Amino acid sequence: MDGVIYRGDQLIEGTLEFLERLDRLNIPYLFLTNNSQRARRDIVAKLARLGIKVPPTRVFTCAMATARFLAMQSPNGTAYVLGENGLTQALHHNGYTIVDDQPDYVVVGEGRTFTFEMIEKAVRMIEKGAKLIATNMDTTCPTDRGIRPGCGAIVAMLEKASGAQAFSVGKPSPVMMRMARKELGLTTEQTIMVGDTMYTDILGGVQMGYRTVLVLSGHTSREECERFAYQPDLVVPFANAIPQEWILESTAPALIAS
Repeated sequence: MDGVIYRGDQLIEGTLEFLERLDRLNIPYLFLTNNSQRARRDIVAKLARLGIKVPPTRVFTCAMATARFLAMQSPNGTAYVLGENGLTQALHHNGYTIVDDQPDYVVVGEGRTFTFEMIEKAVRMIEKGAKLIATNMDTTCPTDRGIRPGCGAIVAMLEKASGAQAFSVGKPSPVMMRMARKELGLTTEQTIMVGDTMYTDILGGVQMGYRTVLVLSGHTSREECERFAYQPDLVVPFANAIPQEWILESTAPALIAS
C-alpha cells in the first residue's frame, strides 16, 4: 500500500490515527494491493512491524482476485505461473494446479526471478491455446532504488510475441473492485475508494460508482490529477485529512488502495 499507508518502511503521517478513527466509528475497511508477490499474511506481518495490527481478512490482493476469478471461470484448472509466492499460494488455495506443460492459463504477476527461457516457454504455451491472464497491468513497481518493470511490462512482451491479449484482473478492473466490495458486504453507495494513483485506484472507483479520494502522499500530484478526464470526489494531502463528516455521509468504509 505504498503511497497511501506507508512509503517504503515509514508510515505516512496520520495513518495510525486515521485507522483508529475508522475503528472507533465501526467503519470497516480493506487494504487493496496490485502487488501479487506477497501472500496476505506476509503483508499483515509488514503492517504489524509498522504498528498496524490487523487480521489477514483485512487484506485483499490482486493475486487473490485472479485466483478466485480463474476458479469461477474454470474450476480445478491448471496454470503456468510467471510470478512469486503470493500468486502461487492464491492459486493453490483456489484449487489450481501449477504445471510446466499444457496449462489452461498462463498467469503473470510481479517478480524478480523471471528468465528469458520462462518468457519463451510462456509464449509457446499461449500459441498452443493457453489463455493469458495478468494479475494487473502496472508497467512499473516502486522500489527503494527506483522503479523496476512491473507485471504490465512483462505482459506487453508476451502480447507482442504471441499476438494474444491479456485479461487483467487487478485494479482498475471491475472484477477486483467488485470482489473487494463484496468482501465487506456493502453496497456501491456505501463504498469509498482511497488511493494515490489516478489510472488504477481512482479510475477503478469511478467506473464502479464508488466515491473516490486521491491522496497526494504517493504517486500523483494535484497538477497531474487535473490532466485526467475523470476526477476524484475529494483530494487530500494524506488519508487522515479526509473529513469525518464526509466519510459519514453514507456511513461508508474506506477501501484503502496501493
